[in-house]
Order: sequence, then structure tokens, then C-alpha cells
Amino acid sequence: MLKQTLLKAIEAGAAELTRFFNGTFVISNKEGVNNLVTEADHAAEKAIFEVIQKDYPDHAILSEETGEIAQDSSYKWIIDPIDGTVNFANGIPLCCVSIGIEQDGEMVMGAVYNPFLNELFFAQKGFGATLNDKRIQVSEQPALINSCLVTGFPYTYLDSPNGPLQVFEKLIRKGVPVRRLGSAAIDLCWVAAGRFDGFYEHKLQAWDSAAGFLIVKEAGGTVTDFKGKPYSPYQPGIIASNGKIHNELVNVVNGGEL
Repeated sequence: MLKQTLLKAIEAGAAELTRFFNGTFVISNKEGVNNLVTEADHAAEKAIFEVIQKDYPDHAILSEETGEIAQDSSYKWIIDPIDGTVNFANGIPLCCVSIGIEQDGEMVMGAVYNPFLNELFFAQKGFGATLNDKRIQVSEQPALINSCLVTGFPYTYLDSPNGPLQVFEKLIRKGVPVRRLGSAAIDLCWVAAGRFDGFYEHKLQAWDSAAGFLIVKEAGGTVTDFKGKPYSPYQPGIIASNGKIHNELVNVVNGGEL
């Protein structure tokens, strides 16, 4: 039942993305430059809420646009109605709906759906990860220098050592290809599918990574914070990889040499 509701909710949100995509819609700006929210974000969120609250009216919800809807429940749905809003607003089909389900503080199920590429990623704790119902696994790349990586940049830069630009420069000066797609949820899923060997980002919110980090783990990957400790979506920094390059990537992100 939980999985069925999750899939219904993510399809309802994706239907709104498809309805608005490349059309005319209202765009506004949140904190920071180009931190957009669109009419489609709100429509997708509303559609997702309706599905969840019909089946599980007592479950808690944390969503990017509405914030937290607290309930006395062991379950929490963590929702990004459009991950990659800037892409969406510019007609770039690298955007998705992301929904994770947390039970007693542990992520137990997650789905990420990009309707424009027809890619539905799903994972349940202990049961592996799938792309369109086919099992996926992380890559086997053993060396960071030969890896293909992906990252993102925060809307507000943190004046701290080893910030986003410094780490990016260090990697690309060594010839390591680092892509920037504009959707952390897709980045994580593409690590899970073996398209990227690793992902790092300095500043994410829970809704950006809740589903994706479980999908990486269930595909055999490793996900930690910047210090290499177990990852929580409620702290900002994330490193996800195939596991084989993980220690090297943690070292570089923390100021070490490649």
C-alpha cells in the first residue's frame, strides 16, 4: 500500500510537470539569485499532497514549498515537487519529482521520476534499486582520476575553505570530468545507475536528497557526509559514490590532493 501510494503521488506530480512544461506559467524568486519557484511547483505539490493525504491523512510531510506539516506519526514524506526548477523554467528536460518516505527517522522508500526522459527510479530499504522496474547497480570504476563526476553549486556561496569552486577547480585541473546537471535528485540516481561514478555537493536540503541517497545505497553505493560519516538528509554536505572511489573523493573535498 505504501509503495502504491508513493507511485501514485509521484505520477500525479509528474503529470503537472508535463502539463506546464514549455508553456506559460508564473515564476517568482526565493532567497538568492535565480532560486526560482514556479506555478508548476505549487500545482505538483498540491497534486502530491492530495494523493498522500487521501491514503495516509495522519502521516507527517516535509515539502520544499510548504515546509513541514507535523503529525504524531512514525512516518514522514519528504517531497521536492520539482527538483531542477531552473531547468524546468527554461525548458530543459533535466528535472524531476522526488519523494522519500522516512519511518522512525530512517529512510525506507524513495522514488524519483523524470517524465521527460521516462525514467522512474525506485528503492526500498533492503530490496535494491530499480530504473523502470529493472535492477540497477553503481559503477565499478576503481580510481577517482578516471571517474566521471557530477556536482552542483549552492545559490548562496559559503565563504569556507574547500568551497564548491575550489573543489571543482582542483578536479578539472587534473582532467577529471565534472558535470553540472542542475538536479541533485537526478545526479544521485545517475550515480546509482552507474552513469556517474560519484557526486558531491556542499549545500542541499532534505527534499533534494531524501529519495536519491537511498536509491544510491540500495544500488550498492556509498553515501556519507563530507567527513565520511553516515549521511543524514538534514545536514548540508553529501558525497555519494560507487564506494570504490569514495575515500579519494572525501579526501579531495576536504582539501587533499588528487
